[in-house]
Amino acid sequence: MKYAEIIVDVVNSEVDKVFDYAIAEDQLVNIGDMVSVPFGNRNIVGFVLRVKDASDCPIDRIKYVSKVILKQIIKPEIIDLIHDMKTKFYLKYIDLIKLVVPSEIRNGQIKTQYSRLIRLSVDFDYNKYLDGLRKNSKNPFLVYNYLINNVAEEDYTTLCKMFGASCINKLLTDGFITESKVIKNRLNVGEIRENKQVVLNSYQQNAVDVLTNSDYKTYLLYGVTGSGKTEVYTRVIKDCLKNGKNAIMLVPEISLTPQMVGIFTSIFGKSIAVLHSGLGAGEKFDEWKRIYDGDAKIVVGARSAIFAPIDNLGAIIIDEEHDNSYVSDSNPRYETYKVAQLRAKYNNCPLVLGSATPNIDTFYKTEIGEFQKLELPIRANNKEMPSIEIIDMLQEYKSGNTSMFSAKLIQELSNTIDRTNQAMVFINRRGFSSFVSCKACGYIPRCPSCDVTLSYHKECSELKCHYCGNRFRSFTRCPECGSDEIKYGGVGTQRVVEELNKLFPNIPVFRMDVDTTKTKNGHAKILSEFSKTKPSILVGTQMIAKGHDFPKIDLVGILDADLSLFFGDYRANEKTFQLITQVAGRAGRSDVEGRVVLQTYFPKNYVYNLVANYNYKKFYEKEINLRRTTNYPPFAEITRVLISNENEDIARNVTRDLFAIFKKLKVKYKEQMYFLQAMQSPFSKLKNKYRFQIVFRYNITLEDEILNQIYNTLNNTKTQKCSIFVENNPLSLS
Repeated sequence: MKYAEIIVDVVNSEVDKVFDYAIAEDQLVNIGDMVSVPFGNRNIVGFVLRVKDASDCPIDRIKYVSKVILKQIIKPEIIDLIHDMKTKFYLKYIDLIKLVVPSEIRNGQIKTQYSRLIRLSVDFDYNKYLDGLRKNSKNPFLVYNYLINNVAEEDYTTLCKMFGASCINKLLTDGFITESKVIKNRLNVGEIRENKQVVLNSYQQNAVDVLTNSDYKTYLLYGVTGSGKTEVYTRVIKDCLKNGKNAIMLVPEISLTPQMVGIFTSIFGKSIAVLHSGLGAGEKFDEWKRIYDGDAKIVVGARSAIFAPIDNLGAIIIDEEHDNSYVSDSNPRYETYKVAQLRAKYNNCPLVLGSATPNIDTFYKTEIGEFQKLELPIRANNKEMPSIEIIDMLQEYKSGNTSMFSAKLIQELSNTIDRTNQAMVFINRRGFSSFVSCKACGYIPRCPSCDVTLSYHKECSELKCHYCGNRFRSFTRCPECGSDEIKYGGVGTQRVVEELNKLFPNIPVFRMDVDTTKTKNGHAKILSEFSKTKPSILVGTQMIAKGHDFPKIDLVGILDADLSLFFGDYRANEKTFQLITQVAGRAGRSDVEGRVVLQTYFPKNYVYNLVANYNYKKFYEKEINLRRTTNYPPFAEITRVLISNENEDIARNVTRDLFAIFKKLKVKYKEQMYFLQAMQSPFSKLKNKYRFQIVFRYNITLEDEILNQIYNTLNNTKTQKCSIFVENNPLSLS
């Protein structure tokens, strides 16, 4: 008798455990199978995590597997990955399974589509057939001429439109033509970039030589913006394919995927598969299945592509490794590079982290020898980095300029337009205004489901919550006091576009943010139109700062650079330095000279002076010394236990009970536990759930020990059905 350890598809912490089911003698059940099993008084879907010869459960309580739905839908490597992530990140089995097997595969509602391809039959007597037709039967002659002279084969639907369905069906019946079925791929890869032959410089060649001769190790490819990191990536992947291996290439934004896919498709053709959240259900099904079946050798995509069911990996590459999007800050929570390390170790292949502005933690790991650093210190075209001019907006205001644009930026925009080049204007806030308030009584509308301010969107005259999606009609009179003195605070992308249209009425201004890229292929459409339009201006949020390569951009304007600098986070300086460097790097990437106008109210801040000189190493030295002195990462770990429930009292009581247990850790570790506190989350309510948190900060050497004790406490404590998540070094404590 064999037994299967199965996780059932029930989203409930009480049943997120493995159940033993018996396997009948005439059944073949393997690890990774999706099965149907009896659970309570119904049959539900389950996934086989292990097959064994004995069970500790009483025989009379063990039920049998009903049937196998899909064979080995989860591959052995991914099964191992699930077990590792369950242990390391305190995640539910079923949540992990939903990460690695998309709903399009699990629910069985999407099917493979096929194309019917028509071609002329072999060894068919066409002369005799055509001679026997009536004189008015033109179409068979036309079909013959079309297939013999134009194309060897054609899609059935296309031929029916050209010559009539009855004609084509009759010719099929008579054997005049034959059909074959081929799998139809629903994904259109879009614009394919020109594959230019590039001669590597010595720094690039050294990086390629090291990476193509490496087993499992984590590397930092540290190169200035425009240093040719992508060319290094493609050479490494070429070497993988030459040696019969596969590769995963991650990019931080969906908006970058079309560009990278275009480059990779020009080099690797149909070996590319794409995975990201912007794909339609049919597209995701097709791409996932191509990867699973081994038809695709290279996976390109955003964060979720790290779970692609691809075998025999020769390299994993994470471009722009510093980007926040690689950290999942919603359930299930994980850090992509840590998942990538697990996969790289399993496949004994290198993991490459690429960035011009690496995370402080990543760079520190190269300093202590945990990662290996490979440097690309010059631009691939040997051009100088764009000059960065810092503009003091306080002086602009004192001189009478109350506009959001400095006089210098307006002049530089005019110059760019005169040269028929392109400009980017960056503002890290979408919408028209960040908030609406009443001047008379100070009322500011907030989301009733979330403890956050609503943002104003002018084009639809709506107030929107950027966390839960709630939408409300805007108002011209205060609902609290009735005053019509309404103030719009802060500046968003929509308002920037409006002002630019007034300044340059004849110049196309494109806008790129979450609101304008909601539609299918929204990112690609905007970027494609912008690339073809000269002169033009692209206004956008962080998504325009990452990796885009447009040869005619000679100017980047950065509005309100201080937005991220004074964010209540120990990484505020780091994120500001990274953001400005990345967005500045979009300028001057080809034969045009690049210029950057950076607007700030704090021009003497050391971050701006260092970023203006692209002096990352000096910035790193200042930042790492500060963190060493104050006991912050990478010299300490910060762990947050987030507790949420629709009932505020339940969430508060569970937090209080857990904190009473965790306080013992403070006593036990004394000076090595730098901080331990329970509190209401800064965003105390999101999506109708009240939120509390317990925050730990402790010596880095205690990471595994503390996390294990946190996990054990949570596993052994009744939590009244609260949602509880553990985040290590969270992006935000909000």
